[in-house]
Amino acid sequence: MNSNNFRMPARRLATVATVTALATAPAVLGAGAAHATADHGRASAVVLRTGLDVSLLNKTVNVPLAVTLNEVQAPRSAERTALTARLDGVDGGRPFTVLGAEVATATATANGKLAEGSVRVAHAKLHVPGLPLLSLIEVGTVTAKATCEAGKAPVASADVLGAVTVLGKRVTLTAGGATEVKVPGVGEVRLDLSQRRTTSRTAAATALELKVSVNPLKLNVAEVEGTVTLAKATCEAPVPARHPVPGHDPEAGVKPQGARADLAETGGNSATPYIAGGALALLLVGGGAVAVARRRKG
Repeated sequence: MNSNNFRMPARRLATVATVTALATAPAVLGAGAAHATADHGRASAVVLRTGLDVSLLNKTVNVPLAVTLNEVQAPRSAERTALTARLDGVDGGRPFTVLGAEVATATATANGKLAEGSVRVAHAKLHVPGLPLLSLIEVGTVTAKATCEAGKAPVASADVLGAVTVLGKRVTLTAGGATEVKVPGVGEVRLDLSQRRTTSRTAAATALELKVSVNPLKLNVAEVEGTVTLAKATCEAPVPARHPVPGHDPEAGVKPQGARADLAETGGNSATPYIAGGALALLLVGGGAVAVARRRKG
């Protein structure tokens, strides 16, 4: 009788100990699931971007003039050096050259330590429909660069070097300010020179941004309005890899009574002390219940 009374609590004990082990294991396994993450940063560069509306025949026909030249983006490093941007269908059906240059290079790099975009354009001429013989703008050399290095303040720079001609008129630009050029019977252009912006992690630089309104001789043959960006670079700084710290258990260093310290020798793991401690406590409770039952039967 006494032996049967002891076996029943033992089976219950084994069942409870198994449930305790299953409940404990996920927490122990989850504590070790930590992965390092990193952001390599981003960068972009573009030689030319237009957002123009071209109206033909007294605005009965509207043609959007959206052109980009040598636009690149990183994390995948890239470089482009095409020298001309062309558009079809706005000049009597013939190919129309929007921009031509001797040098037009855009590069973007992001490698985990440095994100950088840069543009260089030399001896460029920009045209719009309606002015086949007159350049909207001619520039010597323009550059834009945005550099974002991990742990350092981002830097943006933009320069316009050499002579600048707008609608056939030689102009002097003001760094960081706006210049307006008006040519009677042709149109007007507002130029913003060397725009630079930085934050704690980003930088952007634009060499020239033009706001254009052209209507040659008011003949309504070709009216062009919109914006043109020449040489723009941006970047966002990389973020170093972060190594999450596994969750800390304040009781991890406390060994339950009866737990073995030589886990490596016994083949145990970090869950063993908790399981052993729970089993021991249940065993003591079970043993107490058996002792009470014996006294009652006696």
